[in-house]
Amino acid sequence: MESKVIYIKIDKNTMIQNKIVYLEDLAKLYCTDKRMLQNLKRQIVFHVPEDKKANYIFSILKLIEFITSIYPDAEVVSLGEKDFILHFEPPKKTVKILEYGKVFIVALMVFCGAAFTIMTFNADASVKDVFDLVYELVKGTKKDGGSILEIAYSIGLPLGIIVFFNHFSKVQLGKDPTPLQVQMRLYEENLDKTLIENASREGKTIDSND
Repeated sequence: MESKVIYIKIDKNTMIQNKIVYLEDLAKLYCTDKRMLQNLKRQIVFHVPEDKKANYIFSILKLIEFITSIYPDAEVVSLGEKDFILHFEPPKKTVKILEYGKVFIVALMVFCGAAFTIMTFNADASVKDVFDLVYELVKGTKKDGGSILEIAYSIGLPLGIIVFFNHFSKVQLGKDPTPLQVQMRLYEENLDKTLIENASREGKTIDSND
């Protein structure tokens, strides 16, 4: 009998809310035998032992061992990560008022922090003195009150922030990820790497023969 080849691809992290974890929840599978493929997808791989939020670190060898225990003659080819994280977060009811309140508080804190940072920068750089000097050089007289320089600066600063972050509306200026999204992905990648390395050092990785 010809052995079947099963291709398996794992992402570095997977979020679930169900305590019963099926193989299709963890992996993307491909096989020319559709019946075998559907059977594997519905196999239970893991039961989350607790109802609280937790991370479980798996080795790909655990899944290969699981698949070959069902189909001993199958050849399993891994195309993804060697180790991956299963994030379990139990479903919880969300109160919209509280969620909106959290968003408002965070937005207010960010707004005040950004305003304070900009004011501090302006004070250190003495922007007012620079504007006064430029006005005097161009007009030949000292500036008395506000001018077009302050107006242009006040409009250009927030406009530049909006264009730079490109993250304030559904209509984006380009398809590239925003700087904020890039930093978030880097943070997630470093976090996942740290969790995997810590679990490996502590011997908490769910591996083959476990």
